[in-house]
Amino acid sequence: MSLHWLKVAAAGSVAAIALASAAYAQTVRVTVAEYSSKTGAYFEKAAAEFEAANPGTDIQIEVVPWDVLQQKLTTDISGGANADLAIIGTRWLIDYVSQGIAAPLDGYITDEFKGRFIDTFLSPSVMDGKTYGLPIAASARAMYYNKDLFEKAGVGAPPANWDELKAAAEKIKALGGDVYGYGLQGKEIETDVYFYYAFWSQGGNLIDADGTSGLDSEAAYKAAEIYKDLIDSGLTEPGVTSLNREDVQNLFKQGRVGMMITAPFLSNQIKEEAPDLKYGVAAIPAGANGDRGTYGVTDSIIMFENSQNKDTAWKFLDFIFTTDKRAEFDANEGFLPVNAEEAKMPMFADNADLKEFAALLPDARFAPVIAGWEEIAAVTSNALQKIYLGEGEIKATLDAAAAEIDGIIAANK
Repeated sequence: MSLHWLKVAAAGSVAAIALASAAYAQTVRVTVAEYSSKTGAYFEKAAAEFEAANPGTDIQIEVVPWDVLQQKLTTDISGGANADLAIIGTRWLIDYVSQGIAAPLDGYITDEFKGRFIDTFLSPSVMDGKTYGLPIAASARAMYYNKDLFEKAGVGAPPANWDELKAAAEKIKALGGDVYGYGLQGKEIETDVYFYYAFWSQGGNLIDADGTSGLDSEAAYKAAEIYKDLIDSGLTEPGVTSLNREDVQNLFKQGRVGMMITAPFLSNQIKEEAPDLKYGVAAIPAGANGDRGTYGVTDSIIMFENSQNKDTAWKFLDFIFTTDKRAEFDANEGFLPVNAEEAKMPMFADNADLKEFAALLPDARFAPVIAGWEEIAAVTSNALQKIYLGEGEIKATLDAAAAEIDGIIAANK
């Protein structure tokens, strides 16, 4: 081959490599948490629309079930195989930030973009003045109740406090048959959170002012007594520690649970899976002093610091956080609006169930923004399971958990 053809071939190879590199630079991988059967379809559709509007881009969606998401991300990150963007529990974010895994987004965020959000849901992703995530999903918790069971049992209104809840559960139990007064989860994700509803109503704080655990307190002991009494009195479903949130929600959809506390997305599930079920949504029961707290939850989508495609990744984030795309996602999944204009849309503004959840937002509590929170939550859940199973006395078990949590807090300072 002549020198001329070698030069042409070399030039062609360089051009091919450049084209391949350019194409690669436009590829964005997104790890998506699976909220429902609609999640993957939504993101695939959004990816296709974005690619059509941005020729040369390739948005690759990987949908991962929630129960394995954290392990999946940990494995990918440790192997340097993580995506460009990923949905995470916002409570994990501080660990990602402290380890330099999450990239700050402030260089991309304009005043217009920031103005799209309801601040309640954006603020949990802001740390040390920098924004490390965007609220992809937001919800609070409220109490669902079965109107048919209430009517049959002679319960006139949803309970305002825990004493009224127990009395209502007793009346529902007295109906006999395969129904339970109060649905209580004791397995997997949010087992600790379910305890917090009673704990906050007794005036408790997860982390006290001195930076230590609040589990070794009268509020915690009283909250545990409330739940243990419901279990021991046969007012919950049997085998509490064997049922996770979805299990209890399924019992509710089957018309077998009088009351349970969970998120807005159950409303969508009921409409699709149990359209004949008559239910209501009410505030979480208060304590004797009128205290109550709902769990405010955001999941964030973050950009990884090691992403080689940050500009394109940001363009995709900007696209899925437009009002119309947010409305489509939240309507599909049954989440609260995070976008201020979206919240004004009739599908949200006129939704009676969502209004009940929105009314609780002033009482919303978020998981503390401290390193090691997932480990702390696991310690709490393990302690509660021991109490629910009768394998540990309330005070001793919670005191031991508090001491272990204090050790975790100290180790992460």
